[in-house]
Amino acid sequence: MPGNGGTRECAVNVDTNMLDHDAVKDFCIQKQIDLVVVGPEVPLSRGITDVLEKAGIKVCGPSYAASRLESSKIFAKELMGRYNVPTASFRIFDDAGKAEEYIREIGAPVVVKADGLAAGKGVIVAGTVAEAVQTVKSMLEDKIFGAAGNKIIVEECLVGEEASVLVMTDGENIVPLVSSQDHKRAYDGDKGPNTGGMGAYSPAPVVDGDLFNEIISKAVRPVIDGLREEGTPYKGVLYAGVMVTKDGPKVLEYNVRFGDPETQAIIPRLKTDLVELLYQTARGDLSGVELEWDERDCVAVVLASGGYPGAYEKGKSISGLKNAENDSTIIFHAGTTLQGNDLVTSGGRVLSVVGLGKDIKKAALAAYEGVEKIQFEGMMYRKDIGHRAIEREGARVKGQGSRNDE
Repeated sequence: MPGNGGTRECAVNVDTNMLDHDAVKDFCIQKQIDLVVVGPEVPLSRGITDVLEKAGIKVCGPSYAASRLESSKIFAKELMGRYNVPTASFRIFDDAGKAEEYIREIGAPVVVKADGLAAGKGVIVAGTVAEAVQTVKSMLEDKIFGAAGNKIIVEECLVGEEASVLVMTDGENIVPLVSSQDHKRAYDGDKGPNTGGMGAYSPAPVVDGDLFNEIISKAVRPVIDGLREEGTPYKGVLYAGVMVTKDGPKVLEYNVRFGDPETQAIIPRLKTDLVELLYQTARGDLSGVELEWDERDCVAVVLASGGYPGAYEKGKSISGLKNAENDSTIIFHAGTTLQGNDLVTSGGRVLSVVGLGKDIKKAALAAYEGVEKIQFEGMMYRKDIGHRAIEREGARVKGQGSRNDE
């Protein structure tokens, strides 16, 4: 609901407004739906879980109150402060003049964030004071993000390597998924504007072993326990985006859902029944659950419409999908739809081509072999997804030792 050109091959697409809670509830009751998995952040932030659960329908997704971890960056920052979660230092502003004064005092680079949901575009890394000041004015005075920018956060710019850790939780028990790393920038070499993600890979070598456990204990567990103790238990998927700095991992943001494209690099490695995992999460009982994983690595490459993340055209015919899939390559649809019998583009991020292999390099090779068989007008993609992991693996092969030696 509403589905795309890929889901129609394995399911029935339902043309219902997912923000109309009563319509969604009535549909679920009519069709005797046993489990609802909420993908996007907006329905969660507006309380779809509360409405469905009140009607007796099990939902994998947090409540309205718990969803504030994503829908309000200020709520998340203040919660982190209460439970000593490591994160960037920050100040909250609703006055552009005071924010400008603070920025001139601390200097650049600096990060400016709209408090509310802004379709993934509300975080600006400003390299100069002038850019930061202009961003503040755009958010607070020009209202480029509407009410989402009524308040902003100005925070220090963390330096390091990003990674994503996703967990399933019933509000008490935590079941971690394998690590992943996203590529936010639009162009090769991590250049260009930020996007919703141009590709991802799993696992992320930067958070192997002890560091992974540290992220769970410092960035995930305190938040889950804190929300429960405050009477707002969190149930569903929790995504912690972290920066691995020289001072250890620090939280950049939380998402209250599966994140794309990290999920496309994680789920193909899951050997445990995904539906059972989601259902047990919705039931609120993950005690004793242990997940089984495919030992192969996974790389997801996003195929985007020309011009993304800016303006782009829709309705471009897509070809080559059947030739691209095999035992090592999977295709996930995003911005696709049917026009008659023709599969066409309908969004900025169109497809994710996912490859599996015994290491990141071989997984990337499988993904890019699939990419080469797909065509649509204006198709753009990064050609270096997984480069950090491949470089790290290459350094090991050359005898430079463990990560600590590199």
